[in-house]
Amino acid sequence: MSRKNLPLLEDVCIESIAAEGKALAHVDGQVVFVPYCIPGDRVNLQVTRKKHSFMEARVERIVEPSPQRREAVCRHYGVCGGCKWQILPYSEQLRWKQRQVEDNLVRIGKVALPEMEPVLGSESEYGYRNKLEFTFADHRWLTPEQMRERVPFEPGLGFHIPNCFDKVLDIEECHLMPELNNRLRNHVREYALSEDMTFYNEHTHEGQLRTLIIRMNEAGEAMVVLVLGEDMDAKGRGLLEMIRRDFAEVVSLWYCVNKKWNDTIGDQQLVLFSGQDHLVERMEDLRFKVGPKSFYQTNTAQARRLYEVAREFAGLTGNETVYDLYTGTGTIAQFVARRAKQVVGIEYVSEAIDDARENAAVNGLTNVRFYAGDMKDILTEDFVRREGYPDVIITDPPRAGMHEDVVNVILSAEPDRIVYVSCNPATQARDISLLSAKYDVRRVRPVDMFPQTQHVENVVLLVRRD
Repeated sequence: MSRKNLPLLEDVCIESIAAEGKALAHVDGQVVFVPYCIPGDRVNLQVTRKKHSFMEARVERIVEPSPQRREAVCRHYGVCGGCKWQILPYSEQLRWKQRQVEDNLVRIGKVALPEMEPVLGSESEYGYRNKLEFTFADHRWLTPEQMRERVPFEPGLGFHIPNCFDKVLDIEECHLMPELNNRLRNHVREYALSEDMTFYNEHTHEGQLRTLIIRMNEAGEAMVVLVLGEDMDAKGRGLLEMIRRDFAEVVSLWYCVNKKWNDTIGDQQLVLFSGQDHLVERMEDLRFKVGPKSFYQTNTAQARRLYEVAREFAGLTGNETVYDLYTGTGTIAQFVARRAKQVVGIEYVSEAIDDARENAAVNGLTNVRFYAGDMKDILTEDFVRREGYPDVIITDPPRAGMHEDVVNVILSAEPDRIVYVSCNPATQARDISLLSAKYDVRRVRPVDMFPQTQHVENVVLLVRRD
């Protein structure tokens, strides 16, 4: 069936929420996935994709809104692609996140579960992020309405349209970070346009201004990294000088020249233009130096609560050897170190391990050791014999979960307890199914790190069977 012959579905009742934050309905026995709807909405839908077992559609008209529907806070809602759940009350967001975790553990993990503990909600629904990255584009992306109104193509600074590397929506406001991000981003755009600076083109790989990265700590201090696609010149220095002069909150100002085809800067040299070379985040009595390349949880306040849950699940008495897998900059390792005999952290990114070692020294922790390398290559049976068999393993892998070789070494090491922290309950459930050969799930608690989105972290305690 061609796209222009796809049907219009009238007066469809939205039933529930499915994967990726999309809503779900049934029409003539077939599942329909729809973004930007909530349960209880009655809508007319234009089908955009039709398969044998499901359809995808967009909303043509809301016939009757759900009683729970609320107005979106952001003017870019529905176009930006982020924050899909703004129209859903936060209490309902938490309910659906809890259900998402449980569904994944039951459907994929297929293991016996205890009664799940209630999801730990965020104290802040907005303004919770400590880092955002914005992209410069020589031609901002226009909505169909703007195209019909013949809005001119102009440079923009904002977010990529979902699944489109070369389409950037010009962002005037983002509520996920404190207001400084809006003042700074909009001022940078205005200054750059007034100075006729060139914005980047993803197809020709030309243009001076490429990306703008903003970090903030809980003290309200900011770090800014300006990424250029061409060598620094007088205009570039003028822009940096403007940021230094007009934004007292920016205490660390960097730039980077990235001429690669991709936007990543982990392998690029960064230059400190002014201020200090790091921000400081505090967690309990610990201090963490966060540099321009450092990984740090993007919701600082909620990360503290996530780590508290992980530490509680670990049940430490002070006599344990703890392995912290995928340790990043060693935040969890150091968070539990004073309640353990020793902690061993492993992480793929060598720069993160450098940060972890430096932070451990800053915090006076002498019972932590860190190793850099691919997890499946570092965590071997020889490594375990050399470093000591773990009593507790805390693992916080990337979204893809753990490599099967890593799972096998964990099973061989037989720690008493495994605390599995995950940003992807689906891959977590898969790994728990493998670990169930020797372990039972004793506790489950989701932690919401990302209000207004479908994403959720989850912490599971597994205990070895006797």
